[in-house]
Amino acid sequence: MLELKEQIRARATEAGFDVVRFTTPDAIPDAGNRLTEFLSFGRHGDMAWMEDTLARRRDPEGLWPDARSVIVLGLNYAPGSNPMEALEKASNGVISVYAKGKDYHDLIKKKLKQVAGWLHREHDCEVKVFVDTAPVMEKPLAQSAGLGWQGKHTNLVSRDFGSWLFLGSIFTTRKIAADEPESDHCGACRACLDVCPTDAFPAPYELDARRCISYLTIEHKGHIAPEFRAPMGNRIFGCDDCLAVCPWNKFAQNARETRLAAREETDNPPLEELLALDDTAFRARFAGTPIKRTGRDRFVRNVLIAAGNSKDRSLQRAVALLLRDGSPLVRAMAVWAGARLLDAADFAEYRAQLLACEDDEHVRTEWRRAFE
Repeated sequence: MLELKEQIRARATEAGFDVVRFTTPDAIPDAGNRLTEFLSFGRHGDMAWMEDTLARRRDPEGLWPDARSVIVLGLNYAPGSNPMEALEKASNGVISVYAKGKDYHDLIKKKLKQVAGWLHREHDCEVKVFVDTAPVMEKPLAQSAGLGWQGKHTNLVSRDFGSWLFLGSIFTTRKIAADEPESDHCGACRACLDVCPTDAFPAPYELDARRCISYLTIEHKGHIAPEFRAPMGNRIFGCDDCLAVCPWNKFAQNARETRLAAREETDNPPLEELLALDDTAFRARFAGTPIKRTGRDRFVRNVLIAAGNSKDRSLQRAVALLLRDGSPLVRAMAVWAGARLLDAADFAEYRAQLLACEDDEHVRTEWRRAFE
């Protein structure tokens, strides 16, 4: 009969996971202090949930005191081509690889429940499953379990899967022997640090989310500061640059899970299509993907920045229509994009028509900047 670890690995493989390893809740004693320091510097921006869940997040034992083991599972989502190639198509919006298919939270949780349910039934132990919406420090746990190591960009790097692993975990009351942790194999390489368009890394192994394009385009609810707009290029949802340049990706294989594959509507679509989205069309187009959770207004805000960077004059009409949008978040970026794409006379006429009735100070500020 197979040992318990091998049984779990077999069940996890059957469920579709690409790697599974084991650790203990007390295996990451320093991670909580690093998280506290990150928060004390304000580098989490307006992700208030990180502060709200600090006590549970910093210590897996505090999250569930009865847990004796943690099973960490990885699902490969490596793309079939280099995602940075899409940055050259300025009239198309670049969507991060992870968001092009089915929402991985739902996909992974279902797979985790398959494995955890079997473990509960067959081995008479309690289990809890977590994806990254829960207050679990999954990357340090993954390193302690030996799935990979946190690289200089703070993301997990695997010798077998490069930068492309989704993570999930099963906490259990069953005692299972831990695997050996993975050591750091970044060496002198700093490709991920040097490629960042917005200098989001204050130092190796440190991230300031407030400067990260993934944070700005997904988590940030307000107006994006002018200093970040041009560096965003045509990235409209997330950013894969620091992941894509990692040399360890040469060992990655294309993802096996077909539901993670890009859909036609998410595969770096034309900006013109995206600028025309109202709330209903946005929800329909991105149903079942991570993009939907961000909401139409923030998404179109990002698309307008990409339009302003595109130099594509064919987008003039679509941008001009959004100068009258119901969302001040959208109107402000329509002004910014319009200043770059619209004919000067037409743009001045819009200003004369719209500024007098504009009641949002952010939008008024964008108009003033546009005519400075």
